[in-house]
Amino acid sequence: MRIEEHPILEFKRGKKVKFTFNGKEMEGYEGETIAAALHAAGVKVLGKSLFKHRPRGFYCAIGNCSSCNMVVDGEPNVRTCITELKNGMCIETQQGKGVINYETR
Repeated sequence: MRIEEHPILEFKRGKKVKFTFNGKEMEGYEGETIAAALHAAGVKVLGKSLFKHRPRGFYCAIGNCSSCNMVVDGEPNVRTCITELKNGMCIETQQGKGVINYETR
């Protein structure tokens, strides 16, 4: 699901890095966003709507809509569509409005 070649845009990837998503080890590229790495790995549902719990995916990609909010390294409400992936990140699906887990900080 990752675009490898494009007739106009040039893709310069960083080095391959490992991260975990809901406890599962995955790989992506340094410098791409978390949401892009998850999408390329086949993850289409990034969370659920607050009230009706409907699945939410990669939507605006500019940090406005909150459909991609996740818990990253224990920090809730991280906009994964604008946050760059780094080696060793621990990414989790956020439940509801997000609660800070002080045990992991």
